[in-house]
Amino acid sequence: MNRDVLLLVDALAREKNVSKDVVFLALEYALASATKKRFKEEVDVHVVIDHETGDYKAFRRWTVVPDDEHEEPSRQIAMTDVIEQNMGLEIGDIVEEPLEAVEFGRIGAQAAKQVILQRIRDAEREQIINDFLDRQDNLINGTVKRIERGNIILESGKIEGVIPRDQVIPREMLRIGDRVRAYVMKVDRQAKGPQLILSRTAPEFLVRLFELEVPEIEEKLIEIIGAARDPGLRAKIAVRSNDPRLDAQGTCIGMRGSRVTAVTNELSGERIDIVLWSDDPAKYVINALAPAEVQSIVVDEDMHSMDVAVSEENLAIAIGRNGQNVRLASEMTGWQINLMNTEDSQKKHEEETQKLHSLFTERLDVDDEVADILVSEGFSSLEEIAYVPLNEMQEIEAFDEETIEELRKRARSALLTNEIALEESVKDVEEAMLQLEGMSMALASELAKHGIKTRDGLADLAVDELMEMVDLREDQAQELIMKARAHWFADEEETVSDRGENA
Repeated sequence: MNRDVLLLVDALAREKNVSKDVVFLALEYALASATKKRFKEEVDVHVVIDHETGDYKAFRRWTVVPDDEHEEPSRQIAMTDVIEQNMGLEIGDIVEEPLEAVEFGRIGAQAAKQVILQRIRDAEREQIINDFLDRQDNLINGTVKRIERGNIILESGKIEGVIPRDQVIPREMLRIGDRVRAYVMKVDRQAKGPQLILSRTAPEFLVRLFELEVPEIEEKLIEIIGAARDPGLRAKIAVRSNDPRLDAQGTCIGMRGSRVTAVTNELSGERIDIVLWSDDPAKYVINALAPAEVQSIVVDEDMHSMDVAVSEENLAIAIGRNGQNVRLASEMTGWQINLMNTEDSQKKHEEETQKLHSLFTERLDVDDEVADILVSEGFSSLEEIAYVPLNEMQEIEAFDEETIEELRKRARSALLTNEIALEESVKDVEEAMLQLEGMSMALASELAKHGIKTRDGLADLAVDELMEMVDLREDQAQELIMKARAHWFADEEETVSDRGENA
């Protein structure tokens, strides 16, 4: 009999391409299930098979639990009983009692067979997934096996994956039997069906397709730095060449557009703009907005945004249909792009210049001529005047050393006055709010003017409400609100934990 066990394990392991340990575990589980059927109540049975001889033993088990948790006597033993019987065990330990194991020959029951086969099928599927992942290939080429409520089930050899409905290219008509590619987004090991979650809309899918079509990318002669997509309609990728002899754009486009056309065909006709990456952010954004021609660009490092001016006739091109061009350019570059025509840009520039002019005349107590010089030299804040390296200010021909020293002294004095005023304005603000990551004194002061002085008050705000109060980007406002709400979730987890301990 014991030899039969070893023969069965060996045969199943070979047939299903799984380790013998997996088959032994499945068989132990099946033997335990069959043994449990001897009892009317639900019991805990454990079977151990000797991997060398095939001998197996069965044990009934009880888990040591606190007295107030002793709810299943058939599977648990109270701590009081353990102490009375002087067992020397602790909570969580196992008490075992030998049982007569069922004979292996009687495991021919259909239920037991199903247990073994199901466990092996699960292990086989896991092994197939692991083999696929070991190849470090995140692109799958398969056949549409079936369609379930808009979800596409893709089969590639023994591997099955699912393209969720929201990851299918809009208006794409896939039919059973079609050969398609997809990008592996993640592995869902809890799923009962296909474990590979696939996508045909992810920007990474676009990148992988270009890697297949352009050998120079695989050879690292060309890199794809960024990508953004409006699936099925339009996409942008940014490329750069690591070999000065190679034209990155031309190489990716291919002879007569053959390479980019191959990718476009795979993506249901999605139009693809290939732009040159630049280490100069302004130049990068200008390239990304092509085919629109940019007149001027102003970079705001603090807000991570750019004001881009284009002529009236180029404005529609820069924006694109339904804002598509500027949106993709922004996603690809990571910069917030504020498009405007030349006239509006000039008007905004004049307003900001006047604002700076007023700031310098009022806070530094200087005349219009000195303020104009500071603005024309590119100074945009009191901090720059106070702390910019002295040699940089000395390069301004209109100022002598005495004037420079006086300006720096006045700027520092104004900043100190500002600091004192800020501290006064936030004296009623809750300390927990001031300690939030991303919170500054100036921001807290602005919020205090709107009556927001506590962390909970900030947490209660919607993103658009916060943006109306202070000058923040949407992502910054959202992040700050989530930081303010973090303690709510921590408190909930602590409450749940306390309930568990008191149960």
